[in-house]
Amino acid sequence: MAFTPLHDRVLVERVESEETTSGGLIIPDSAKEKPAEGKVVAVGAGTKDEDGDRIALDVKEGDVVLFGKWSGTEITLDGKEMLIMKESDIMGIIA
Repeated sequence: MAFTPLHDRVLVERVESEETTSGGLIIPDSAKEKPAEGKVVAVGAGTKDEDGDRIALDVKEGDVVLFGKWSGTEITLDGKEMLIMKESDIMGIIA
């Protein structure tokens, strides 16, 4: 299914965290927190300023981003859990 976010919205797929600690302990699924890191899958065209000119987004498809724990709205597309959020919910791009 094709999905294109509107305005300043971004479609993000969560990046799964490691299943073991640095000490080698295995973390069960029930104890894991949902990661606050994800890969940008699609971006909207941006918002418009007072003159009607388009303001482009700072993130682009393929960027790995860090976002707040409770950011976005969870949806399922093609069997994958994704998040739709405003660009302002993204705290930064991980290089």
